[in-house]
This record gives sequence, structure tokens and C-alpha cells, in this order.
Amino acid sequence: MLKIVVATSNDHKVQEIKEILKNFNVEIEKSPKIVEEEEDGKTFLENSVKKAYYYGNVLNMPVVADDSGLIIDYLGGFPGVMSARFMKEKSYEEKMREILRKLNGIKDRSARFVCVASYYDPINEILISTEGVIEGRIANEIRGNGGFGYDPIFIPEGYNKTFGELGEEIKREISHRSRAFRKLFSLILKLKD
Repeated sequence: MLKIVVATSNDHKVQEIKEILKNFNVEIEKSPKIVEEEEDGKTFLENSVKKAYYYGNVLNMPVVADDSGLIIDYLGGFPGVMSARFMKEKSYEEKMREILRKLNGIKDRSARFVCVASYYDPINEILISTEGVIEGRIANEIRGNGGFGYDPIFIPEGYNKTFGELGEEIKREISHRSRAFRKLFSLILKLKD
């Protein structure tokens, strides 16, 4: 069984990745606590690769890392790579309320969640990155208390409920993170064959 460390201190993210990959022959572990690398890249890819390199080299073992966020068309792609750091000291409920305020009365509510997942093996010097995207729109209010982050305001395409209302099983099937990590692990396992 392939054993891989996830470069994050976010328990929600580790659990979500474990669930996404439960049909793959891999064991996912949360990274030991190390000083976090600053995510100051201009793209999800930059941040994902930077994190993977940093954790892989500090731990001297293969790691996976990701960077993800919410892109809102009317707001010019905001919050984008700043999704986690926007209003940093505030709760996600406060962040969501601010986004809803910015979109008050706006008809174009198109948005997408994007995730770039990267695998870095410092021993064999292998780097692979994949992207997952889910299109959708921003709800008119916060709905549901499932998931985490901006899930309660994002309605995925083809649904009329937010990720906060749809439940973990549906989210696991269609989410941006699910798409990115399934692609990534399909490639990793081909390398290991």
C-alpha cells in the first residue's frame, strides 16, 4: 500500500482527501507539525507546488499538497488565491456575509471552485500537478452547515442546493478537490506500477 503525507494542518482537508481516495490503494496521513510555508504565489498551481516542495524536502518523503479557492466572475475572480486569507482573522460565516454583501442585487452570480493538487517525491525528484474545477453559482444567502469554508454559499452546476446542504457523499463525488486528487492519484499509481 502506498503511504503518502498530506502537506497541511487542516484536519477537514485531510479527512476529505481520505474519503475521496478510499477506493485507491493508498494510506493518507496528516503531516507532522512543521512551520507552514507562506502561500504567496499568484496562482493555485504556484502555491500547491511551493507547499509540496517545502514539505517534501523538510520531511524527505513523498507528499501531496493542494491549493484551492473560490473564483467569482462578477468580482473579477475574487477571492481566488486569497480565499483562505481574505479577512484572515474572521470566521468563514463573516467572510461569506461579506461576499454576499458585495453581490447584493447582482444577477451574474457565476462562480467556480478550483483545486490544484501536487505530488512531490524528493527522493526520485518527481513532481506532478493536476487541476479540478467545479462550476456553479453563489446563493443569495448562507444555506446548510455541511462541508467547510465557502460550501454554504456555493451551488454546484446541475443542483439547486449548496455544498453545505448536499451532504458529504455528493460533494465527494463532484467537488473540485475530488476531481484534482482522483486525477493525481491515477497518475501516481501508474508511476508505481
